[in-house]
Parts: sequence; structure tokens; C-alpha cells
Amino acid sequence: MNLFRKFFGAASEGSHEDKEGELSPYHPEPKMPIDELFTYNFKKNGGKFLYCENLNEVHENFESILEENDWFEKETMCLEPKLFSLLDENKLNHTNPKNPIFLLASCENLIADEGSILFSSNQIKQFKPNDLPSHIVILATTSQIIGNKSDGLREIKKRYDKEYPTNITTFKYFEKAKEEDFLQYGSCPKNLYLLLLEDL
Repeated sequence: MNLFRKFFGAASEGSHEDKEGELSPYHPEPKMPIDELFTYNFKKNGGKFLYCENLNEVHENFESILEENDWFEKETMCLEPKLFSLLDENKLNHTNPKNPIFLLASCENLIADEGSILFSSNQIKQFKPNDLPSHIVILATTSQIIGNKSDGLREIKKRYDKEYPTNITTFKYFEKAKEEDFLQYGSCPKNLYLLLLEDL
């Protein structure tokens, strides 16, 4: 939890370091640990981040998300049987939903350098981002954080030796841009919650 302290508070420390950084624009940026880099970029993109030390905290935080959004006893989309129990214990219908409120999914990896989430057909089948609900809850682990997309593609290749998944895509924008940004053109921003379970 200490790794994330500077993102959740303790803003007063480091003022001396900030001044040092301002002295020379040619000074190289200090290298951030990969988990801090992901957290920083993910939150900058508008993602909502909930750190969980164990499975009990995953269940508690998931219930808090449901309560905050009034999603109890609503229809939801979930395409992974391993996650059905989390929905069933909260009385959420995931069988042939007609109008799902949110998607519950895992992911392939968390991409640190851009704060994005890497998915494949294992989590979202052949659905395109526009076809998925606008609210998404992701369950991932700290060991899934990797440096960049190339690392993510290598991991997928290694993990799925024979049955290589399709529909590999990243979600990067988790809120609508306040001003028109050409980088977001054609993207479909999602209201995204990440339940990140410590497993290292």
C-alpha cells in the first residue's frame, strides 16, 4: 500500500525534489516503479482505482461500487464463468441480459506507460468497445502490470501457446475529454473501475 501513498495523499512531501527538477529542463526524468507509473497514468486517464490486499477486500470494494451506483439486482454483462460467483452473490442477472448496466471482466494486462487496459476475446469475445456497456468493472492483479503494449503482446503469445486469442484491444480513456482532443478521436470513453488485487 506504501507504493501508492503519493497518489492518495502525502502531497506535501517532495517539494524540494520538485524545485530540483525545475532547475534543468535537460535533467532526465527519474524512473518511476512500474506499478506507480501505471497507477499515475491510469488515474490521469480518468480511471477509478481500488487497491485490494486480499479477496475479502475485492468483495467489499465490489459491493461499494454497486452501492455507489445503485446497481444491485440489475442486469450485467459478464463473459467469463470464473467471475459469475461475484455476480451471483450480489443477485446480479448475467444470463442473456437485454440491457446490461455494466460489464464485469478480467483483462490480459495493465499497460504502465499509457495507463491502459489490454483485453482479448477471452474477456470481451468479439465485442467492439462501442458494443459494450459504458460502465466497466475490471478485476486484475498487480502481477499483470507490464511496461508497454509490446510487452503485453509478448505475454499473450507466451500465455496462449496454441489457442491465440483474437480481438486484442486496449481501453485507454475512462472519461469524456473536457475539450476536444484529437488523440481521443474515434475512441469510446468508459466509466471504468479497477479492482487491483495484490498478488506479489
